[in-house]
Amino acid sequence: MLLERIEKTNDIKNIAPEDYGALAEEIREFLIEKISVTGGHLGSNLGAVELTMALHLSLNLPEDKIIWDVGHQSYTHKLLTGRRDGFENLRKLHGMSGFPKRRESDCDAFDTGHSSTSISAGLGMVRARDLKGEKRTIVSVIGDGSLTGGMAYEALNNASCLETNFIIILNDNNMSISENVGGVSKYLNNIRTATSYLDMKEKIYNKLQSIPNGESLVAKIRRAKNSFKQLVIPGMLFEDMGVTYLGPVDGHDVKALIRVIGEARRVKGAVMIHVITQKGKGYAPAERHPARFHGAEPFDVETGLPSSAGKPASYTDIFSTVMCKLGQRDESVVAITAAMPDGTGLKRFRNMYPERFFDVGIAEEHAVTFAAGLAAGGLKPIVAIYSSFLQRAYDQILHDVCIQNLPVVFAIDRAGLVGSDGETHQGIFDLSYLSSIPNMHIMAPKNKWELSDMIKFAVEFGAPVAVRYPRGEAYAGLREFRAPVEYGKSEMIYDESGVALFAVGSMVKTAEEVRKIVKEAGVPCSLINARFVKPIDEEALTDAAGKHRLIVTMEENVASGGYGEKVRELLDRQELAVELLAVTIPDAYVEHGNVEMLKKEIGIDAESIADCILNIMGQDGGKADEG
Repeated sequence: MLLERIEKTNDIKNIAPEDYGALAEEIREFLIEKISVTGGHLGSNLGAVELTMALHLSLNLPEDKIIWDVGHQSYTHKLLTGRRDGFENLRKLHGMSGFPKRRESDCDAFDTGHSSTSISAGLGMVRARDLKGEKRTIVSVIGDGSLTGGMAYEALNNASCLETNFIIILNDNNMSISENVGGVSKYLNNIRTATSYLDMKEKIYNKLQSIPNGESLVAKIRRAKNSFKQLVIPGMLFEDMGVTYLGPVDGHDVKALIRVIGEARRVKGAVMIHVITQKGKGYAPAERHPARFHGAEPFDVETGLPSSAGKPASYTDIFSTVMCKLGQRDESVVAITAAMPDGTGLKRFRNMYPERFFDVGIAEEHAVTFAAGLAAGGLKPIVAIYSSFLQRAYDQILHDVCIQNLPVVFAIDRAGLVGSDGETHQGIFDLSYLSSIPNMHIMAPKNKWELSDMIKFAVEFGAPVAVRYPRGEAYAGLREFRAPVEYGKSEMIYDESGVALFAVGSMVKTAEEVRKIVKEAGVPCSLINARFVKPIDEEALTDAAGKHRLIVTMEENVASGGYGEKVRELLDRQELAVELLAVTIPDAYVEHGNVEMLKKEIGIDAESIADCILNIMGQDGGKADEG
């Protein structure tokens, strides 16, 4: 086994060139086997095997640096830097991350998790290198999907001024998570399919290489900013920006990649290598369904089908159904996503109402301001974006939506702990950053039926409103409690005394379990579904303070700026004599791992919360105040 000979960084350089193909095949077999068990990003990693091998063969790590955009294609990089054993616990609690992590290896140059950042980070490292008089090579690897993000162009614009070497590799597989959209995709596709140019170039190079000193001449031609490309491929965007362009290159030809990386290292300035790869290469199910195998759940290797087939409906599924019904009833309803029609559940809406569906690419900032424009034009836009990705559009939410009080609905998927993707993907800050913005209103549903009711309420609300809901199976409990959604009002579920649980969204299910434990211990307990995080239901809280000894707030959000903090401010302001226990996620980044295990470790699982409540209620030696 060739892969077993790679135990540490740079061991790949001991592999004979004639064995590169066999090594690539072993890497793919390893990744398919391991990810079928743990889940993870499969398609992107299978497509980047040869590219990663070529980088490790061409560079001297860790002195040279590779910055992976997003980083979901870095599994081969981890294998080649001696982390093979880490795949047993990939994305598990305290196990190896599915993204680059500087704390894991000195070969991970920069922590990533969101797209379009690698050129900026790489340029910063280049400037640091030059100021320190170092000679290392800096390489940023960015996907064509990430080029739909404006930050990448801000960085390219800045990089064009460089007079020292900086290599940018464009890994072009015509996919981000879903199929790419927009002008960038069309532009790159024109380059890919410019066969007249490619064929002519190849014939010229082959002819030159057959004459004495031909290799040297070809190298000089490739290094030169020749105008031939400008004539055959109109509007060479990168060259026009001042970035030397090399390519396109077959991203599955290790030797060709090594040659072009060697050429790029000699360029005195920013240079882009355009590499064509196939997402999911080497595994037929991933080649046929690249979006499904972007972030794969555990699956059967033979069929490619998920191991847990027939799962109950998720919150995303419920949102998808509601959107289709809204689209049928109201022609002014439009949907916007940022390269995530599948992940956000908008694929069905797109198929039914293509003229009212807008995928803007990986461009959350643009998505929000675009939605503001739609709202100003008299439509009812619903922006579906993951919680952790929406953070990027904070300024646009504040300036372009909320200052004008425009009726934009934010459907915030993956709110709260999301698990295996870790710090960069946990949706634990949205209540805090959205609550800070005037004119924003925030709701969180307790179950799948309430999500449906809240989306419908939000569409007719007439002002900025966010509905946040978690990843995974939609809770089907408490169906008998379905009071109409009323602005700023919570929902009483169980009205008792002693302890009042005010639970936000996904924590209502946990609160049910807490209530059961507490009542079994002899402590009466009310349960209130908070529903609104902004505005909070001051009347319900004031009433609860007069009837209970302890108020407990429960939320899947960090403490600072969250629901509990708002409740504490209310109780202090009104000088209400009641104890408060604010159950929150600590003000810290939460690592990857199973969600239930993370909750237990953080202390927001039912047992931990119940223990805290019983300790507080038993401090005076009695069980509880029955009044």
